[in-house]
Amino acid sequence: MRALTVQPGRSGSLTVSDVPDPEPAPGELLVDGLAVGVCGTDKEIVRGDHGSAPPGEKRLVLGHESLGRVRRAPEGSGFVEGDLVVGVVRRPDPEPCAACARGEFDMCRNGRYTERGIKALPGYGSERWTVEPEYAVRLDAGLERVGVLLEPTSVVAKAWEHIERIGARAFFDPTRVLVTGAGPIGLLAALLGRQRGLDVHVLDQVTEGPKPDLVRDLAATYHHDLDAALAVQPDVIIEATGAAPVVQAVLDATAPAGIVCLTGVSASGHDLRLDLGALNRELVLENNVIVGSVNANLRHYRLAADALAAADRAWLERMISRRVPLARAAEAFEDRDDDVKVVVELA
Repeated sequence: MRALTVQPGRSGSLTVSDVPDPEPAPGELLVDGLAVGVCGTDKEIVRGDHGSAPPGEKRLVLGHESLGRVRRAPEGSGFVEGDLVVGVVRRPDPEPCAACARGEFDMCRNGRYTERGIKALPGYGSERWTVEPEYAVRLDAGLERVGVLLEPTSVVAKAWEHIERIGARAFFDPTRVLVTGAGPIGLLAALLGRQRGLDVHVLDQVTEGPKPDLVRDLAATYHHDLDAALAVQPDVIIEATGAAPVVQAVLDATAPAGIVCLTGVSASGHDLRLDLGALNRELVLENNVIVGSVNANLRHYRLAADALAAADRAWLERMISRRVPLARAAEAFEDRDDDVKVVVELA
């Protein structure tokens, strides 16, 4: 079968390779791959910045934003042939830390977790793949065109869950949320904010293309000026750019008792002047919180599946700006101005 593979640590090694057909272990599902999404992590692995192949292998099958259809399911697995499924990305460490042992592998304490398509496990970017039933999530059959968005949606489902848990430390009745960045994570964070009935504002630097319309069609407000966006005094800020100047600007920009959730990963090497004394004063005197959030566990995938099932399918389809066949997968890693989410079709 064909698979999208890379040699971790070596830039320019991306290729579509012939690899052996997978043989499911006892109890595993055999799945026909339908699509994988391409995100910044995939591009970093292709550049050779990070990623690791399974032990004893030189190449890594890419793809952690998955979508497939069950070809064969063992009796008692809870799945049947034809089910639309997504595979969970992370697996707990072999000798689970306290968090992993409780199913909170997204909060792993010792860093010995593995991840499909990223760290020591083959990804889902192949014509067929296998997955343990306990790490598979069934999707509504009507989500076939957009189900590949489940993994990034799980990331923001976790972010919103943690925001609400932090808010519950005291009276918490947010009305306004600012999302910085109108990429897939930002747009999906805005979607979940609107599903909560909040007044959502989204900041991005572009003034044309699909992003402003996608925001407005959520009945949210689009901004391309940082000062104007911060002037709304949001109760919650979800930072999804990872751009150091934006991160610095939002750290103390919420209303009192506000929450800033950082979901974007910043590159190192950006030296900015930060008045830590003023920031400390703001956090303490205003009861503000800054929290980081990454990855997701099975609970968040299920929350994300519910969110996608409740969303407008046509709007979700518009988030997918390009669909590239596996044979031309390299095109999916090209940066284009109007891209939102690019998908590699495996079927």
